[in-house]
Amino acid sequence: MAGMAQVAIREVMDIRQAAEYLGISGDTLYRYASEGFVPAFKLGNRWRFKKSLLDAWMDEKSGVKAAVVETVEPKQKKPAGRAR
Repeated sequence: MAGMAQVAIREVMDIRQAAEYLGISGDTLYRYASEGFVPAFKLGNRWRFKKSLLDAWMDEKSGVKAAVVETVEPKQKKPAGRAR
């Protein structure tokens, strides 16, 4: 958007940044964090929010399933017979 200053979204956000990112008021986010409804942690006496945890939480709450990474185990070879 031309003319608008873009604010970089940081991985760890304060309550104001996280509330803006989620599109809710700071008071609501503070209440959610205090009740343990959203993933958050306190640094000193201030709430902090990791963007990746908020994204995962939003995916979970909206019913979006994260891509499941399947690991394929290599076939085990049979041990070689004894040499004669």
